[in-house]
Amino acid sequence: MLNLLFLVFLSPLLGFLILSLGRGRISQNLAGVIGVGSIGISALVTLGCGIQLLTHPSADGAYTQLLWQWMQVGSFNPRFALRLDGLSLTMCGVITGVGFLIHLFASWYMRGDEGFTRFFSYMNLFVASMLFLVLGDNLLFLYFGWEGVGLCSYLLIGFWYQDPANGSAARKAFIVTRVGDTFMAIGLFLLFRELGTLDIQQAMATAPGHFEVGSKTVTAIAFLLLGGAVGKSAQLPLQTWLPDAMAGPTPVSALIHAATMVTAGVYLIARTRVLFELAPLALHWVGIVGAATLLLAGFTALVQTDIKRILAYSTMSQIGYMFLALGAGAWQAAIFHLMTHAFFKALLFLSAGAVILACHHEQDIFKMGGLRKKLPLPFWSFIVGGSALCAVPYLTAGFYSKDEILWQAFAGGHIDLFLAGLFGAFLTSIYTFRLIFTVFFGKEHSAAHSGHGISYTLPLAVLLLLSTFVGGMIHPPLSLVLPAGPGEGGGEMEHKIALLSGTVAILGIALAGLLFLGDRRFVKWLNNSALGEPLGRFFGAAFGFDWLYDKLFVRPFLWFVRVNASDYLDRGIMAAAGSLQSLNGELTKTQTGRIRWYAASVAAGAVLVIAVAALT
Repeated sequence: MLNLLFLVFLSPLLGFLILSLGRGRISQNLAGVIGVGSIGISALVTLGCGIQLLTHPSADGAYTQLLWQWMQVGSFNPRFALRLDGLSLTMCGVITGVGFLIHLFASWYMRGDEGFTRFFSYMNLFVASMLFLVLGDNLLFLYFGWEGVGLCSYLLIGFWYQDPANGSAARKAFIVTRVGDTFMAIGLFLLFRELGTLDIQQAMATAPGHFEVGSKTVTAIAFLLLGGAVGKSAQLPLQTWLPDAMAGPTPVSALIHAATMVTAGVYLIARTRVLFELAPLALHWVGIVGAATLLLAGFTALVQTDIKRILAYSTMSQIGYMFLALGAGAWQAAIFHLMTHAFFKALLFLSAGAVILACHHEQDIFKMGGLRKKLPLPFWSFIVGGSALCAVPYLTAGFYSKDEILWQAFAGGHIDLFLAGLFGAFLTSIYTFRLIFTVFFGKEHSAAHSGHGISYTLPLAVLLLLSTFVGGMIHPPLSLVLPAGPGEGGGEMEHKIALLSGTVAILGIALAGLLFLGDRRFVKWLNNSALGEPLGRFFGAAFGFDWLYDKLFVRPFLWFVRVNASDYLDRGIMAAAGSLQSLNGELTKTQTGRIRWYAASVAAGAVLVIAVAALT
């Protein structure tokens, strides 16, 4: 079965090609079958390959499939090869498994849209690019997929391009993530200069003998790779693109936030773990970036009114937890949380899509209300998914992964990261159940209708089950790829930390109930108070990062464009060219075609040369 590994990425890639070439010539039903079916095939092949890898493991627990030699330029000879180990298997399982459910739901959600076939062609390419990224045995191959998901995010965020705001959001996502991609590319150049290879396994094996711990070069490389990870995973300071990415259709949001793209940064750091362990300063900053991002996103989500933007900031916060775990050396816990997060975040986004369609494309949570009876499946999906997001103890998948992160941060002596994570969990419970209580309880503000059909019901039901303790019982096979974190087998102290984090989650939910159930008098008073009103605007503007970047980068650039509207540089170049052209015109006048003139010119030239020679 392992020899069919290439089908994991080839199937969605073929789906993209068929849908792209057949656009306008195939029906919506056939487009849906191809779009969903190609991901289903990929998921089945991943399952088969995973079973064989785990039941018949090799010495290093990995399988490499060489497809062809990509290029040969001197000593630079990257291979087009796929590597399946515990880490890439976990990622492929998330991408194809959760991706299949998102595609299936999208076949219901996008039904009737004139861009139905185009939508699934982009979605298939998105999944294929992400699979390139995680299966690549070479950092150049990985970077190829890295840029592919960036392109697809642009295409999908701006899918409804008729609205200029959607095009603006797509360009913003593309440009901001390119900043991180540039850092990453420079990091790869430095790595190749030092090690002479971009083969991941060879580079990771060579690096400890080549670099001293904490050396400037390896620290620079690690920071540059962190820059790439920060851009793709929407962490500080390159987080501003993610909330605007909600301009795309809701299944796109689910795919970006749950199964692809934003998890790429976490995967990159985990895959290049050796480099970060050789650069302790960079690794420490991974944790700091994660902690700062989860707190910023938590405060911002508290005051958002758009259902999708609340979930977007929650994604930013949960990716922050993963970065926090990586920075604390809890490598396996970070990937474990990546997996469980994919379950409950896909559930929440797809449920949000069902609510938005039921409310006739309304996204303001305060224009909803009382929907629990009319939309029972989305209601229970939000209850279970929201509880997993808050890490309600023992019943939800999110508890098991988040508790592991908090415990290992504590056990590793990273008390600052532990406290940030604990407070972030408290904020998460408040803003998550603020959303749930506002949308599903209280007075009904809109007429809503429930969806139906297997493509609507099945994805929500499966993801709902995986968001419970059932998903928490699935442990990624990472022992041969990533080391165990600090505090393994913590005993009584670990249980105390679990009890503490569970208590914090429940207290947050209780506080949300006090604030947002009923007439919300205290919240209304706080919103209009002298302190609450400006603070709410500050949080609502996501701490003013968009304003700051507008002042520092956008306006100076636009000023320069206006100043240089006539393109003075181009005028200078053209003036030089015009002068030479005029000189050429004058010299052509000497070409008269008269023999006597030519003879006189030759004689005069000879006299001039003899005179110069005599004088010098």
